[in-house]
Amino acid sequence: MIEENVILVNQYDEQIGLMPKLEAHEKALLHRAFSVFVLNNKNEIMLQQRAHQKYHSPLLWTNTCCSHQREGESNIEAGSRRLFEEMGFKTELKELFHFIYKAPFDNGLTEHELDHVMIGYFNEEPIINREEVEDWKWMPIEEVKNDIQHHPEKYTVWFKIIFDEFYHYLEDHKI
Repeated sequence: MIEENVILVNQYDEQIGLMPKLEAHEKALLHRAFSVFVLNNKNEIMLQQRAHQKYHSPLLWTNTCCSHQREGESNIEAGSRRLFEEMGFKTELKELFHFIYKAPFDNGLTEHELDHVMIGYFNEEPIINREEVEDWKWMPIEEVKNDIQHHPEKYTVWFKIIFDEFYHYLEDHKI
């Protein structure tokens, strides 16, 4: 299996190079990424539990899906592709905002991403890819916020950061 490259960017989201994903995480270099939040008509978020065999953050809960854009791929194209690869469905996505964050892992790797946050709506059950996803669930937004505060160890490092940004975006905007 060939390792995918990530798109290295500056703070203005301008591409400055390509690098293998693992190397970028080892060197903590800023790269382009995306995070998808899928909600249902009850205003619940579809969360995924990362597969047990993942090389970092196995069995932790996180947003519906997240990954990295490929060179030449738009943010929406990347989000749609990965949502289908991981969760087995397609839905229209809309980009809400982007921001930069840095989050170190226990294993010496670091996420340093310019993250494009997207939203979509879906009311059915996903068909999860067991190589990527262990489990999934719907959870009310306020319940997610409270559970992160009381049980932060159950969630990925990046999800806690991204969810906080997403939550404040929802407070400030009607979507």
